Amino acid sequence: MTPGTHGVEPRHADPHGTPNTSRHVAGDAPTPRAAAPGPIVVVAASPTGRRLAAELAEHLGARLADQRPSEAIAAAWDHADALVLIMATGAAVRLIAPHLDDKRTDPGVVCVDDHGRFAVALAGGHEGGANALADRIADHLGATPVITTASELTGLPSLGTLGARFGIRAEGALAAVGGHVLDGGAVRLERDAPWPLGPVPATLTDDPGAPLLRVTDRVVPADDTTVLYRPASLVIGIGSSRGVSADEVGDLVDAVLADAGLSPLAVHTVATVDAKADEAGIHDAAATRGWSVVCLSADLLSGVEVPNPSQIVRDAVGTPSVAEAAALHLGGELLVEKRRSAMATVAIARRPARGRLALVSLGPGADDLTTPRARDELAAAEVVIGYGPYVDQAARWTSRGAELERYDLGEEIVRADRALHLAQAGRAVALVGSGDVGIYAMASPTLERAGDDIDVVVVPGVTAALAGSALLGAPFGHDHAYISLSDLMTPWERIRTRVEAAASADLAIAFYNPRSRDRDWQLAEAREILLAHRPADTPVGIVRDAERPAQRITLTTLTELDVTQVQMTTLVLIGTTRTRIIGGRMVTPRGYAAEEDPNGASPVAAASGEARS
Repeated sequence: MTPGTHGVEPRHADPHGTPNTSRHVAGDAPTPRAAAPGPIVVVAASPTGRRLAAELAEHLGARLADQRPSEAIAAAWDHADALVLIMATGAAVRLIAPHLDDKRTDPGVVCVDDHGRFAVALAGGHEGGANALADRIADHLGATPVITTASELTGLPSLGTLGARFGIRAEGALAAVGGHVLDGGAVRLERDAPWPLGPVPATLTDDPGAPLLRVTDRVVPADDTTVLYRPASLVIGIGSSRGVSADEVGDLVDAVLADAGLSPLAVHTVATVDAKADEAGIHDAAATRGWSVVCLSADLLSGVEVPNPSQIVRDAVGTPSVAEAAALHLGGELLVEKRRSAMATVAIARRPARGRLALVSLGPGADDLTTPRARDELAAAEVVIGYGPYVDQAARWTSRGAELERYDLGEEIVRADRALHLAQAGRAVALVGSGDVGIYAMASPTLERAGDDIDVVVVPGVTAALAGSALLGAPFGHDHAYISLSDLMTPWERIRTRVEAAASADLAIAFYNPRSRDRDWQLAEAREILLAHRPADTPVGIVRDAERPAQRITLTTLTELDVTQVQMTTLVLIGTTRTRIIGGRMVTPRGYAAEEDPNGASPVAAASGEARS
């Protein structure tokens, strides 16, 4: 694989598909990332509406327009991610009508009445993000979201947003094929390369007469039964003379793409040499087309072998190639050797298709402690893999068409290998775990086996220790440690050494895997180690099945800790010498207030042993 291809992310990372900005890369190219989302602009037509507009602008981090509505909309249309119009829908329709062009590029428009009772996704429901924005506004205002796109009404994902999380753009017969899918029809799926698309919300068939979903970066004849999905596969290398115009660069790029039969919607990024970081013609031509620009060092580009090196170019910018070398460095396969105009050169390379593995943390159990990012990853996954009960928990956030694969305890390596295999085949895979997937869970054994041939994201979550700590109060108000008492993969002597170190350092401790049917002595020994360093009345919290229906919380002391009430789904939290029970809650002082108990009470009050369900 060509150096520099690993880790390059889709051109659009935000839900509205905001174009990336330019980046200057002095050495080996890190990932080009999307810019912060473009602005949301809030426009009001009346004094009452302006008060609501000011509130929404603050909540959304948006810009509050101070012009007349018609002027504000005209000024914002080509630059905003979304418009929030505080006015009647009829007025909003008349004002935006002259500007409507293409749902793939128009901003999303949400209309809210002056009294904040309804949030209407007026235009750009899917592609412009208006549906999601209307939901967000309605949540804040306690209003009713009005969303009328057919896929939302049926609970199916839109064909137009399929693959969007992976940088894929859709075009073609979206309405016709989408209607066919809504009616229960089957479709064919073809991929020129194994780019992840996400779960297809329809039955797949080999029937040649069925509508076609095709993943390709090539220009193909359009018809009324085909939806084309454009992967972010192309890298355009550009070199130029000083002072080149944006028109010349843009015309050359457009001609090269057309002659090669490649879709401009499949362009991932533009690459050039760092000497052109201030070349307005290159940057303006790319920005007009919604593409990012990455600037690479001459030293880096001079090490890339190219078919058409030039001494003249070397003398000018320090590398014998700009267009071909830049395209190859970020691309991998050179599709078009450099083409020239009077003052510019262009070459095109194709990035290798890469599957995607998301390691998704579900949190401790309660639905509202599963993060929005985790839910989004599950909704985009083609295959969800994990321990059976965790897959059952995750299933509610998956989309129609997703495959669910359940495994038993003890099959961790089998799960990891299966997830990696599917990702290497170009699938979008979610491997799920409870709590945080990186804490005593599947991230570590999976990443030990993962190569650089797939994209991997790790979605953090609320750990069992954090959930247990919150239920108890604030036992981790100061330095603390997590220690697993399971000796299945770590020798007990090593665990004992860690317990000794944490005990002598006076750290609060969360004991994971404290006790099971076959491991019934480690917790008792750990308690004896702790008693050698801490008072007998040191507070201890026992949290069983945190944030689940069978949740049970017990406050006790180190000496009174009954190890027999502890099992595998229990977390044991040990306080420090300064931890106190205050108001029935376990608190380790941070140090802002005096450490002495103002009432002169002992560290643990009469609540010792008290259980709360």
